[in-house]
Amino acid sequence: MKKKRLVLKTFFLGLAAYLIFFLPIPYYIERPGSAVVINDKVEVNGQTDDSDSQYMLTTIEVFKATPFSSLFQFLPYHSGVSENDLLGTYDDYDDYRMLQQYYMDYSIDTAKAAAFNAADRPYEIDYEGVYVMSVSPDSNFYKKLEMGDSISKINGETFENTDEFIDQISRQSVGEEVTLTVVHEGETSEVSGELMLIEETGNPGIGITLVTQSSVKTSPEVSIDAGQIGGPSAGLMFSLQVYKMLVEDFDSERIVAGTGTIAENGDVGRIGGIDKKVVAAHEEGAEVFFAPNDEIPSEILEDYPDLKSNYETARETAEDIGTDMEIVPVEHISDAIDFLEQID
Repeated sequence: MKKKRLVLKTFFLGLAAYLIFFLPIPYYIERPGSAVVINDKVEVNGQTDDSDSQYMLTTIEVFKATPFSSLFQFLPYHSGVSENDLLGTYDDYDDYRMLQQYYMDYSIDTAKAAAFNAADRPYEIDYEGVYVMSVSPDSNFYKKLEMGDSISKINGETFENTDEFIDQISRQSVGEEVTLTVVHEGETSEVSGELMLIEETGNPGIGITLVTQSSVKTSPEVSIDAGQIGGPSAGLMFSLQVYKMLVEDFDSERIVAGTGTIAENGDVGRIGGIDKKVVAAHEEGAEVFFAPNDEIPSEILEDYPDLKSNYETARETAEDIGTDMEIVPVEHISDAIDFLEQID
């Protein structure tokens, strides 16, 4: 009898431990990730940067919670997010990761273009359409389009990027049928459906999320290996690394970290979780942190009066953690370049 009770007790203790510490729940924890040196991730003309200076991209770590680890959200610079809020229309985290990889691929292309623009060097950028990232179940193209499909034409007309795609669609009417030229697993076909009303914008739309499909050709040739890191927020730092390797008299011995999307023309855009990225950069010994100095539109501030720019949040975080790291606002790649030229 004693042996039986011991077995039952051990079983229930093990079950309780599993339920508390190991059972995944539909909830994710976000916390400061790492600051990754990118000197060896960028090659220009087959060569990496072997200088003493270090440029670093910053990341956020995201992991699925258990009942126990869900309590981490109450730690400083940790936050919790529901599975629905994080994944949106995606069925699982793998699809979400694939989306982030598409964003990274496009970010790498725009980083190359922005760097060559800043260095006044020629380059070619070919827009090849848009990638489908997700399809709303309410869309008339649901089951007709899949994640990773490439759309190259609308009603037989080509377009260069997501902005032109959205512009062409918005000039149509809700309920109007459109035909898309689609490449799926190497095969080209046409699919048709009626446009729906996109409530967020009040404009007609297809009911998909998308990202620009492009390729950039440069001389000298540039290759960037981001590894498993996804998302668009490394664009600024990759563009600065490429620029540093193109311009011989430009260098910095400072340990420089930062974040921000980058456009072909060099504009720097807002990203999420910048407070966590400031913490990550501080922990890795960064001396300078570039933060997007984005302007919040007044209509958004009416609905979210406490919303702050990336730069404001980064500066407040730096003060809170007591770092000596200098927080530098940037709106364009030239702001970062000017700063680095002045300190050395």
